[in-house]
Amino acid sequence: MNILVVGSGGREHALAWKLKQSGDVAEIFCAPGNPGMRSCATLVPLKAADWEGLLNFARDQRIDLTVIGPEQPLADGVVDRFEAQGMPVFGPTRQAAELEWSKAFAKGFMQRHGIPTAAHWLFDASNLDAARKHVASCPLPVVLKADGLAAGKGVIVCATRDEALAAVHEIAEAKSFGAAGQRIVVEEWLDGEEASIFAITDGERYALLAPAQDHKRAFDGDRGKNTGGMGAYAPTPVVTGPTMQLIERSIIRPTIEGMAAEGRPYKGCLYVGIMLTKEGPKVVEYNSRFGDPETQAVLPLFEGDLAGLMAGASRGRLPAGTERPPKGTAVCVVLASGGYPDDYPSGLEIRGLGEAETLDNVAVFHAGTRLSGKSVVTAGGRVLGVTAFGTEGLKRTIESAYEAVKKISFPGMQYRSDIGRKALLS
Repeated sequence: MNILVVGSGGREHALAWKLKQSGDVAEIFCAPGNPGMRSCATLVPLKAADWEGLLNFARDQRIDLTVIGPEQPLADGVVDRFEAQGMPVFGPTRQAAELEWSKAFAKGFMQRHGIPTAAHWLFDASNLDAARKHVASCPLPVVLKADGLAAGKGVIVCATRDEALAAVHEIAEAKSFGAAGQRIVVEEWLDGEEASIFAITDGERYALLAPAQDHKRAFDGDRGKNTGGMGAYAPTPVVTGPTMQLIERSIIRPTIEGMAAEGRPYKGCLYVGIMLTKEGPKVVEYNSRFGDPETQAVLPLFEGDLAGLMAGASRGRLPAGTERPPKGTAVCVVLASGGYPDDYPSGLEIRGLGEAETLDNVAVFHAGTRLSGKSVVTAGGRVLGVTAFGTEGLKRTIESAYEAVKKISFPGMQYRSDIGRKALLS
């Protein structure tokens, strides 16, 4: 099987790394990929938005499966174009991916199908007086979200009225999240532990991966601004066996069945961000693809044939016997550029990659890097995902991850030092 992975971040690097381990995979191509992917794939100079170039490449190279990594090509309908040409592709159609690219649609969908989530109110950017009036009187804290895609950053948790009013301005008037802020979703704040659930589905059947927990805030102790994710670990003990059964029964199955009933059958990876509240699990958000950085912690624990699973899902025939309990634990620590998630420099040389990669049960996934001459340099806010995995317990896995982190350096490098540690206290 020849596979094309579309994307250039840490998620796509982890996908290529794991797919390479499948026995039926002959060759992997990544478009456009990144320097770290050269160890497991052939890089192709095609952008993720170049659907015509991707289609032609897949046809010319007789690609057996194309895996779409980022959310934007899914929202743009690249899967629809591949399917129209009879080309096997893993990912939801544009209509199905609306679960992610429109938070307003997702909220309405959950209301229609009785899926538990936070109460919400929707406001158009052309009528901000109503939004301001609402946040001036609603219970605090309150959560404001840009309706569209915002690279994981369009969510603002507000503890005060002034913060809520400032968030309305930031989303709809300052347009900090671009076109994503044409509508504002105001949500009640949910209290509890958060977890990330991945289901690979063919539109009817599904297989669950290890539940993970992301760390969104920039600094230790969940302080600072929300980011795209500063690290993750799996499996998270907050999702017990009975809790996972409840999540399946009240969220996963109704979502897949509801999408099919609305004529939007969902095939691909369904990511559900869950808040475990006193009233039970509730949906925080849907993503229409693998989450980042959770993927870098979840895939090392998957015991089955990922290529076969994804190929079956794309054909609408998920293979039987694909769910296996994860063995061991995995921890991913994100190394970010100084200043992230705000402005940050780029083009800074990264040292120590070779030393970190030689450690046992460690994988270094490139998220924002490029080549400058013979050197690998920074090229993004989240630069690397350093993942350790093993069967000696979470405490040892955390130690292994940070041992690898200490091998790597670049000017201004920042990271959280507490990834996974809250699980040791539970």
